[in-house]
Order: sequence, then C-alpha cells, then structure tokens
Amino acid sequence: MTRPARPYRIALLNPNTSTRSTELMLASAVAAAPAGVQIEGRNVASGAELIVDEAALQQAALAVQAMAPSLAAEGFDAIIVAGFGDPGVDALRQCQALPVTGIGEAGITEAARGGLRYAIVTVTPELHDSLVAAAHASAPAEQFTGVRYTQGDRQAVMRSPLGLQQALLEACRVAVEADGAQSIVIGGGPLAHAAQTLSAALQLRVVDPVRAAVQLACARAGLAA
Repeated sequence: MTRPARPYRIALLNPNTSTRSTELMLASAVAAAPAGVQIEGRNVASGAELIVDEAALQQAALAVQAMAPSLAAEGFDAIIVAGFGDPGVDALRQCQALPVTGIGEAGITEAARGGLRYAIVTVTPELHDSLVAAAHASAPAEQFTGVRYTQGDRQAVMRSPLGLQQALLEACRVAVEADGAQSIVIGGGPLAHAAQTLSAALQLRVVDPVRAAVQLACARAGLAA
C-alpha cells in the first residue's frame, strides 16, 4: 500500500462517555502509532460512563453505529472501537467502507500469539459471557485459561490508579498461579495503561489491547508499526 502524502488518520472511538478514559486510551494509542499515523480520540454521544454489564454493552454497540457516519464524514481512514467487548464492530463492517478494528480482537490475538495459554484480567464480572465469547472468537479455545476479576468494590478500586494497578496485579497472579496462564490481556480500554507495569512485575506478556489494536489496524492498512 502506498502511504498517503497526508497522515493516515485513525479514529479511536470510545464506546463510553468518559473523556478521562479516552485520554488514557489515546496516550497508549499514540505511543504505539508509527510515523505518518495520526490518532484522534472520540467519544460516543450517549451511553454509560463505564460499560459494566450486557445492557450497557448493547447500548454501546448502538451508539458506535450511530457515530460511524460522522467519523467517515470527518475524513478518517480507519476506526478503532476502544471497548473490549468490541461493541458494534461487526455491524460497522457490514455497513461502513472504513476498516474497523476492535481492541478486544486485537488484544486477545496478541495475548495468544505463539500458542501461549492466556487469560483475560478485568473488573467486570457482569460481562463474563461476552468476554468468554470474545476469547473463543479471536483465538483457539484450548489456549484460553479463563477470566480473572479484581477483588473488592469496583468503584473504589477504579478511583485510585495505584489501587487499580495493585488489584489487577493480584488478579494476574491468580491467573498465572492457579490457571496456568502464560500471557494476559487486560480486558478494558480504560485499564490498558497498566499493562506495561504489570508485565514488568510478572515477567511475562501482559497485553495493552489499545496498543495491540493500533498495531493491528496499521498492519491491516499496510503501514509499518
């Protein structure tokens, strides 16, 4: 693919309404982008501040679909849907010309790369069924060791960056020691920035799904990451 004279523009579409989450994910995305790729964050117009259950996931899918035409009109070359359940991704692929990448598919694919047994670690047990379905859709089922969740009150955990990091670390250790996980994907865009620190602490592959999505979107476009 010939690189365009202008930057290749990717919309990082947050399917929840939290601008703080978008800022965190955009920092991960920009750090992973190769030269000549410009990533811009966008939020859906309505929905939940954090997607914590199946109803919110379905609402997010509709909000993502509603937002896509405006992204195309802005002149974006591709869309990354930055929700781990990949809400609206399949529908967008059927109705939009722009290439679409989900952070769930990208993160799971990267975690499973090389045949490693992997776990998803996250904060939303109410989304268990959709997390398992995402795992089975993106990598061989026999590589999936399961989902582990942080302990304690979710709102309290997420209010403190250090508390969140510690809670994720403890859940990761359980995934490794009890389930035999050889790699881990962090199951949520707003949590993804903790991946690098967790990887260093555990000495294994801990995937930031936002960074993985940027790399996959660029690979699909023929752009070096």
